[in-house]
Amino acid sequence: MTDHAITTAPQLQLPKQFDGPISYQGEPGANSHLACLDMFPDRDTLPCATFEDAIAAVRKGRAALAMIPVENSVAGRVADVHHLLPGSGLHIVAEHFERISHQLLALKGAKLSDLKSVHSHTMALGQCRKAIRALQLTPIPEADTAGAARMVKERGDKSIAAIASRLAAEVYDLQIIKPDIEDAAHNTTRFLVLAREPVAVPRQNGPVMTSFIFRVRNVPAALYKALGGFATNGINLTKLESYQLEGSFNATMFFADIDGHPEDRLVRLAFEELNFFSHEIRILGTYPKSPFRDTLKAQQEALYTGPDDVPDRTRRK
Repeated sequence: MTDHAITTAPQLQLPKQFDGPISYQGEPGANSHLACLDMFPDRDTLPCATFEDAIAAVRKGRAALAMIPVENSVAGRVADVHHLLPGSGLHIVAEHFERISHQLLALKGAKLSDLKSVHSHTMALGQCRKAIRALQLTPIPEADTAGAARMVKERGDKSIAAIASRLAAEVYDLQIIKPDIEDAAHNTTRFLVLAREPVAVPRQNGPVMTSFIFRVRNVPAALYKALGGFATNGINLTKLESYQLEGSFNATMFFADIDGHPEDRLVRLAFEELNFFSHEIRILGTYPKSPFRDTLKAQQEALYTGPDDVPDRTRRK
């Protein structure tokens, strides 16, 4: 593993039918490439120009898996991915959390005082705003981080820099002129691993996550009622996001993650109530829960040393 991975999970073991390359969006050296190498160090990787291309590579059999980013702890959800997943025809078989460290890359021999502009993916530029401002560089968006690094190498101009990974510096023979320039030390991206077929995850075989989409009926308080079953059955809803369908402001689809297996009795009861208030429910995948989630939970709990540190919102003043 590289020093970017933040999970101590063993390499995911998948059935033999899942053998083959793993596709990702971006050029060699991109953060998605790093995620592939960290989680599947023995697999070949297949770089793709777009998320659609990475997904299509799995559908068409050119890759066995796809590594797709869905959200970042600093920049939020990755645009378009939530629209692509439901229609992809693929299944979520794993999740992976990758610590993102951004490096300022330039031609060998260049100095900080030579730099005038910096190129990178929009999300990377946004995650390094303070450093860019401090260095008085002009930010210029590019398709991806590794592509920006390649462009710096090809142009041969000492006045331009790229924000990319250490791997990109190695791939394109650039110097790291300023390391670790991200604004937030917790900068982490969550990836989902997609495959043509679901992986059977037995109940009581360790903690699992279930991801699904649903569309509620157009009645008052439908969302509140639909989610009530998760509260009354003690099911932890770890993610809930909405997005518009077909250009309509009236048709809203929800993307959700829960702790638990669909065959668990309480989860089954929660889904029964959800189904009563929904037009559509589709499970996108049930997969092993990343151990990073427990690490994050422990870190958050460590912020509170006792009950006196937790605000009492019920106490009257």
